[in-house]
Amino acid sequence: MYNPNGFAIKDVDELHQQILGTRLAMVITHGAQGLQASHLPLLFRPDEGPNGTLYGHFARANPQWKELQDGAEALVIFAGADAYVSPGFYPSKAEHGKVVPTWNYVAVHAHGTAEVFTDADRLLGLVSSLTDRHEAGRAQPWKVADAPADYIDGMLKAIVGFALPIQRLEGKRKLSQNRSTADIAGVREGLAASPDVHDQALAHLMR
Repeated sequence: MYNPNGFAIKDVDELHQQILGTRLAMVITHGAQGLQASHLPLLFRPDEGPNGTLYGHFARANPQWKELQDGAEALVIFAGADAYVSPGFYPSKAEHGKVVPTWNYVAVHAHGTAEVFTDADRLLGLVSSLTDRHEAGRAQPWKVADAPADYIDGMLKAIVGFALPIQRLEGKRKLSQNRSTADIAGVREGLAASPDVHDQALAHLMR
């Protein structure tokens, strides 16, 4: 991604937190079928490898897993909060009028090549961990073991898992750092006052 130094996330823990906080990632590959993208929930193991390892699965009917099997590099995007920034938020607009709209956002990109697997026990461990993560906090969490074993066996045959050690990791926090202190405060206050929850989430990051 285009990532000027003033916007780049350098702190590894912050990069990891953005990955962990993104419920649905975008996995992009380029191979014989051209560009392909899938939206997938992923598990992140930060202690596996120098940059951590991502785990997920495709529907077997989705041909994208074959690109990974053939060694295609994957780009995985973890998109965070984002918001449109109106020139009307800037106090400097009244001073000189030399302002234009922009967009503030947070995003992390992970690059790597993956290992594809179809072993039933390994797939079961993966889907169980994914389920436990997203069921956590419910009054009565559903577990994979709640479904009939033969049904789960059949479902596992319909998916293909992958493990993707992250070889390159980069992140961007574009939160009006290139503006004056007054303009930053104006953006933060303008977004916080918006009825849009996405605007409010971005304003929270600017505190």
